[in-house]
Amino acid sequence: QVRLVESGGGSVQAGESLRLSCTFSGSTDTPWCMAWFRQYPGKEREGVASLYLQDGENYYHASVEGRFKISQDKAEKTVFLQMNSLTPEDTAMYFCAATSRRITYGSLYADMYSNWGQGTQVTVSS
Repeated sequence: QVRLVESGGGSVQAGESLRLSCTFSGSTDTPWCMAWFRQYPGKEREGVASLYLQDGENYYHASVEGRFKISQDKAEKTVFLQMNSLTPEDTAMYFCAATSRRITYGSLYADMYSNWGQGTQVTVSS
């Protein structure tokens, strides 16, 4: 079972940046794919960015394309989400997710993931 621990959330002003981190442990296998999701109150989780850890292929939600960047530090077993030019619409709880299944599509869909972190709050004020 992969354990995921997120950090880096907080409160910022519009236009500022934050970097979220997600460190995985508990398994000898590196996850196949990891992703960041966010959840607005009363809404389902929305895929923000995903990363295939072996080849670095990544995908983004259209609303964050060009502003957010997902990356990894293989030695530290950590995946990052660099969030720039934040807007109040980015305010949400952000979750890290991982799967060891060799998925080849749908990496921004929550159903593809069986391992989740506890979430970290991001609040952007105008």
